[in-house]
Amino acid sequence: MSTEETAGGARGGRTSAAGSALEKSLRILEAVAAPGGPHRLADVTAAAAVPKSSTFRILASLIEQGFVRSEGDSRYGVGPRLRGLSAMVSGGEPASIEGVLRELQQSTGQTVHLALHSGETITYIRKLEGTQPFRTASRTGMRMPLHTTAIGKSILAHLPAGEVAELIAATGLPGRTPNTLTTPEALRTELAAVRERGFALDDEENEPTIRCIGAAILGPTGRPVGGVSVTTVTFLVSREEIEAYAPALHAATHALAPML
Repeated sequence: MSTEETAGGARGGRTSAAGSALEKSLRILEAVAAPGGPHRLADVTAAAAVPKSSTFRILASLIEQGFVRSEGDSRYGVGPRLRGLSAMVSGGEPASIEGVLRELQQSTGQTVHLALHSGETITYIRKLEGTQPFRTASRTGMRMPLHTTAIGKSILAHLPAGEVAELIAATGLPGRTPNTLTTPEALRTELAAVRERGFALDDEENEPTIRCIGAAILGPTGRPVGGVSVTTVTFLVSREEIEAYAPALHAATHALAPML
């Protein structure tokens, strides 16, 4: 028997009965990603067969890295980085995320973004450039505030009022342009309008000369997991013209919901 085998106690790579740190993390990710989520801490612990204290510590690290997100009430769901990996893996399938976004991009001729929600921000996991002769500063992997973006506001409109209040208190609603909604009253009024019309607008609120329309992607429980936006420039596309993209945008969000 080798020294390594002796030291490991015939462990086959395990450092304890529960497994190595990597094995624990992977089992916890599998438990969090299992159908029926978000899952309670006790259920994740049992499914992963990892001690509760270790599960909590690993979950905290996975949340910080964006692979898991806390849903409140000691429940945990899939985070944007894990969803992003899933999206990349499924990108070559016939009825893929890429295919849905490409159809939206081709039908509008504009830049299309797909972003996922995590805590106080959204993270772009897909960007398809439009046919127009301009480029935006956004990029895949970029994290953006909720209150300044069309996707972010569409997500906020579907969150409970108490959770929105907590987010407002945590972020302080900093301004990015003169058009940014920076008071709780203005944001709540806007979110009510978003719920009524079914989509959100970013009218130069995140970046000068950039106008976007966005809609949320809802998970099985009705909670938003992310959203899609169509991005234009103000000197080429009017507010009325961009609102005409709403039906195509809604078709895309409904098609994407089962994939995320």
